[in-house]
Amino acid sequence: MLLRAALPDEAQDLAILGEHLWRETYLGLIPDANIALHLAETFGLRQQNAELSDPANTVLVIDEGGSLLGYALLRACSPELAELPFHFARPLEVARFYVDKALHGAGAAQALMAAVLSHAASEGHDGVWLQVWEQNPRAIRFYAKAGFTDIGDATFRIGEQVDRDRLLIHTLMARGL
Repeated sequence: MLLRAALPDEAQDLAILGEHLWRETYLGLIPDANIALHLAETFGLRQQNAELSDPANTVLVIDEGGSLLGYALLRACSPELAELPFHFARPLEVARFYVDKALHGAGAAQALMAAVLSHAASEGHDGVWLQVWEQNPRAIRFYAKAGFTDIGDATFRIGEQVDRDRLLIHTLMARGL
């Protein structure tokens, strides 16, 4: 298993992977019509090209023998996020974090999160934040074990529905994680 930055020509692979992992995670939990709307807005080739070419974004992938089996979309954020209840000078958002079920229990998610936190620290970010669906206890436990603290709730729109998420932060120390 290789952890690396996504390549500019991998937009199509990321579009397919993102849709697959999103369906794998939420199918049966969210109405099909809302899933379809969300996927159309989020995982197309155009969207992936835009995300890969945005200098504020970094995409880390899990590459196993040339197949992408997981990824994290990271976004450097403006510190003027007044609506968010934390104050980092240089925050980094984990906008997406997904690992194929075939790798669950194999340490892949832990390795990817370690790479995320290492990247954040090496780029001078003082904190990392993310949102996780409040009805996903496995993910909430994973993030807690990775050192994230729950600081409140947030909303997330999926098609026509609005769900409540947990807002989690991880404070990075000046000399490490």
